[in-house]
Amino acid sequence: MPNTRRAKIEEMLREEPDDVFLRYSLAMEMCSEGEEDSALKLFAALCDETPPHVPAFFRSAQVHADQERWDAAREFLRRGIAAAREQNDLHAAAEMSEMLSELGAYDE
Repeated sequence: MPNTRRAKIEEMLREEPDDVFLRYSLAMEMCSEGEEDSALKLFAALCDETPPHVPAFFRSAQVHADQERWDAAREFLRRGIAAAREQNDLHAAAEMSEMLSELGAYDE
């Protein structure tokens, strides 16, 4: 049986293709279905928007870390921290700083 949540998100995206929340939600659904590479592409597009979507940086870093791609995870965290600070989202910046600190022990 197909994922009805994903189908609903995709349907809404057909009507609102630029909706940031829907695109982020679709990427999250892809992650939960094991389609990490496709999800990472959506997250990256959200990170490159103006303004960038701060949660997409954090989630990208988490996916990369899960796949032991430490350098990529760190890069998304650094960019995400800068974007969060620029948007005055100090909570997100702190969360990503904590994860970046934890990743310091891992090498690629």
